[in-house]
Amino acid sequence: MNPRQRLNLARLLALLVVILISVYGYSIRDQAQELAKYGYPGIFVLSIFANATILLPAPGVLFVFAMGAVFNPIGVALAAGAGAAIGELSGYLAGFSGQAVVEKAKTYQRITDFMVRRKKLGYLAILVLAFIPNPFFDLAGVAAGALKMPVLPFLFFTFIGKVLKMFLIALLGASAYQWFSEL
Repeated sequence: MNPRQRLNLARLLALLVVILISVYGYSIRDQAQELAKYGYPGIFVLSIFANATILLPAPGVLFVFAMGAVFNPIGVALAAGAGAAIGELSGYLAGFSGQAVVEKAKTYQRITDFMVRRKKLGYLAILVLAFIPNPFFDLAGVAAGALKMPVLPFLFFTFIGKVLKMFLIALLGASAYQWFSEL
């Protein structure tokens, strides 16, 4: 097997793993409450699966909101943010494997163009898109993988953005619980 064939095989396997993780994460969305009894490790695991889905809805943000009322919001943010960053590797791997599925999308093209033109700002784009609740982070992960952005900086900036977002969501959950309990 020549190097090009090995690379194509690695890309195919990465794409297969991404598809399997996405389908599995989507299929367990109804079991989110069951993981709550496992505390922070349960939040971490659910966050991995909720963020590993590519363009499929998963209950991650709602779960973090609810867990913010049960556990310390800082702990929830750290567990959910770390799990989310690891889960977002699925988009990165999809980009590495070949972005043919989304390469025609205008939003994907804009994100890719921005990251190519402003390489240093590409990391900032990852952080901002990870922080803002939006459906486009999967496309940013795909773009980062396709552009061969180093994986450790991708994970680091994704982690920072996701932890900040999860902290705000967990705080909102804790505040909502406190507000409703005072009624």
